[in-house]
Amino acid sequence: MRDLAFRGAARQAWRPATSIACLVFVALLATAFWTGAVWIAQAVMRIFALGA
Repeated sequence: MRDLAFRGAARQAWRPATSIACLVFVALLATAFWTGAVWIAQAVMRIFALGA
């Protein structure tokens, strides 16, 4: 039984690292999304500025 308990405790050790990696990944996705949104908005504003 100690072996199972030891493996269970060892299995929990990777969770904080995975959570941090997940947060970093989500932050990168959010940054990429907003960068794209700003780029598209600027392109649309440039197109309408040339047309007007």
